Amino acid sequence: FKIIRTEKPPPQILVDTLGLSKQIKKTPVVVGNCTGFAVNRVFFPYTMSATVLVDIGCDPYAIDRAITMFGMPMGPFRLGDLVGHDVGVHVGQNFIDDFPNRVYQSPLIPSLLASKRLGEKSGAGFYKYDKSRKATPDPDGVAPLIAQSRAQSRLPLDGSPVPAGLSPEDIAEMIFFPVVNEACRVLAEGIVVKSSDIDTAAILGMGFPAFRGGIVHWGDSVGPAVIANKLRGWATKYGGLYQPCPYLENCAIQGRTLAQGPIDTSIKARL
Repeated sequence: FKIIRTEKPPPQILVDTLGLSKQIKKTPVVVGNCTGFAVNRVFFPYTMSATVLVDIGCDPYAIDRAITMFGMPMGPFRLGDLVGHDVGVHVGQNFIDDFPNRVYQSPLIPSLLASKRLGEKSGAGFYKYDKSRKATPDPDGVAPLIAQSRAQSRLPLDGSPVPAGLSPEDIAEMIFFPVVNEACRVLAEGIVVKSSDIDTAAILGMGFPAFRGGIVHWGDSVGPAVIANKLRGWATKYGGLYQPCPYLENCAIQGRTLAQGPIDTSIKARL
């Protein structure tokens, strides 16, 4: 239950809204106003990075399996089918407009729309669906679209060889490290007061596995220096989606956890 706090409403409005959330048995998370607010903002790299992986040769169903093995309820392509790829493209355009230097625009999802493969609602997306909406992989149906997307993407950008034989762990890192990076930006901008707010919102709002403690907590368990180093390498190959932000880089350099934040007194909450 996200509560968007702005400058104008008096404090009592916030208090009343927090009380309402308890009455309707919801867990409140107070966030500031930004594109996507908290959960959608932090997780916008999730599907974009999955399309990077497809465009460099990964099988979309292997990606979904790797992400469910990580602990998510479903992978990014099955989730896109559930939400509807028309909705995903519409929402994603907000991030393309507002953050043009750190997005990846694959031709893959738009080609699904052009082929009227919207997901569950149309009976086919990355998966095909029967009358009970049971999902079955449809590799033959999406193969021409994937081949076309790969031909147009021209990845890696630096001309290096395309990686082969990525493990489920490699796939999970490439999808979730940029999500951790965006969570760092949200912390740096003061959209949330503390990292546990993002962790709570990620678990309850996006289905991030609770046993991993939340996206920021998990990032700290991996280590800011490890994440920043891998993101730097990917940014060279695949673009700004992976460029580590100053908050993450400074935590890595200063030996600070992401929850602690870098030693920078200029970071103030916008709540």
